[in-house]
Amino acid sequence: MQPIEEYNPDGVDYAWVMQMTFISTIVIGAPLVTLLSLGHTLLTWEERVEFVVRVGACIWLLTTVIIFFFARSRAHDT
Repeated sequence: MQPIEEYNPDGVDYAWVMQMTFISTIVIGAPLVTLLSLGHTLLTWEERVEFVVRVGACIWLLTTVIIFFFARSRAHDT
């Protein structure tokens, strides 16, 4: 049986950053969007979708930047 290839990136592991961004955005971002939506009156589905897209995009971007800088700091430490 052939061994599975190993992946040892030099510097930041972008695959790990993408995976952690996806998971963190779902686990932390979805409840956060829900909590933030409680303070707004969203009567139609269009308003709800617009709110989720705008707030969700900001949360996703912030999560990505935080995780990237965390991964970069860990890559420089090793």
